[in-house]
Amino acid sequence: MQPESPARPGTPSQRAGGTGLLRGFSFRTAFSLAFAFISPIVALYTIFAIGVSSSGPGFWLGFPVAMAGQLLVALVFSMLVSRYPLEGSVYQWSRHLGGLRYGWFAGWTYIWTLLATMAAVSLGGAGFLAQLLGLDPGSPLVSTPLALALLGFATWGNTRGRRVLGAMVWLCVLAELIGSLGVGAWLLIHGRLHAPAIVLSDPGFFSGSGGLLGMLDTRAAAAVAICGWAFVGFEAAGSIAEEVQEPARNVPRAMIGSLLFVATIVSFSGLALLLAVPDLAGAAAGKSTDPVVDTLIYHFGPGLVRFFLVLFVIGFLACLLGVQTSVSRVIWAFAREGELPAARILAHLSGGDQVPARAVALAGLVAATLFALSFTHLYIILVDFTTAGFYIAFGFPVLAAAWAIVRGRWQPTPFHLGPMGPPVVFCAAAWTVFEAVNIAWPRAPGAPWYENWAVVLMVGILAVLGVAVRAALDLAPAAPRQSGN
Repeated sequence: MQPESPARPGTPSQRAGGTGLLRGFSFRTAFSLAFAFISPIVALYTIFAIGVSSSGPGFWLGFPVAMAGQLLVALVFSMLVSRYPLEGSVYQWSRHLGGLRYGWFAGWTYIWTLLATMAAVSLGGAGFLAQLLGLDPGSPLVSTPLALALLGFATWGNTRGRRVLGAMVWLCVLAELIGSLGVGAWLLIHGRLHAPAIVLSDPGFFSGSGGLLGMLDTRAAAAVAICGWAFVGFEAAGSIAEEVQEPARNVPRAMIGSLLFVATIVSFSGLALLLAVPDLAGAAAGKSTDPVVDTLIYHFGPGLVRFFLVLFVIGFLACLLGVQTSVSRVIWAFAREGELPAARILAHLSGGDQVPARAVALAGLVAATLFALSFTHLYIILVDFTTAGFYIAFGFPVLAAAWAIVRGRWQPTPFHLGPMGPPVVFCAAAWTVFEAVNIAWPRAPGAPWYENWAVVLMVGILAVLGVAVRAALDLAPAAPRQSGN
């Protein structure tokens, strides 16, 4: 598989020493980082109330569909990272397959998606932290300072070096397993109030307005769109490829393994939670603002729920650590090639661990700035864009790979699927396009127009901003690559 246009001179070698980065991450760390990014707690508890209220109990059926589609993407990414085990994942794969400018816009989309995710996850964790502290989670004056505190702690952890980061992530993963798998198992065995057939009880679940586009108006399509949030982040293992030992072998295993593991936990815990909701009709009608906490209080009592809230906060923190690690590496990869303003500063590596601390700090600062939007309607647009942004960003390398096959430029990769490789690439391309459109589809006619068209509006804003930044970079003298401290 050859790049469609030659890479800029100075493309980093696959040896970490060629860039100043240290191969301090093992397969286990790469796996746990991707696991933390996907985060079963964040994946399930963030969307549960939205899924039940918009699609009813049948929303659970969106999990296996979304998981199958994302597995196709993970297989394509595994092939790409085995050929291009470079820091920056989506940016690097798109750059080598589609050329410099194509890769730049892929990375630009991915960076802003991750930054918006940091802001959204921080605020989500702040809501649980506020409940733990007995404060009002609905007040921006409460949630914003708490979200900033979580973000500050994650930024501190991400600049302490790989050992500290690895230890923090593993502790968070343990909390994730207890808070999702443990709770789910108990609810399924002792707290079940409904039969599993409840997920198939809605006869109008697949009913739409007719026609090809009409299927996007069904509750089934909405469920798949919502569940799409649950299975992004496995590519985080690819963002740190140059820091992983034997990346061509270990990173594909980490991506596919983390996705399958999290998908199993989320599907299991989601079904267990759904069958244990005491007032399922009320949750489906949107009468409960937080059916997760209501269900846990019903089965465990308010005392034990405080323990679960601690686990939830840790789960959101784990996700935040993974997202910030990923976006900092993409920013650093951009800066190394002189593809961002202030590239020389952002490409700096700090400490004995050679960590891109300045890129980490910039990610934290921009995400903190986005909190100012939590007081405005623009924040709704930003949050709505987050899920679609992942699929749009994923589409860049997947579509480029499909185009390489069409043009006869596809060659076997170290991790390969044999004759099934091209069909998997084409199916993954179709999935990313469908899911991006599905998520962006306007489904709330009573909402303001900017909420209905939030994804399209945000893509337009970022595209205009990206064109301006790209034009400024093209006019400026090329910044030299940075590799050391």
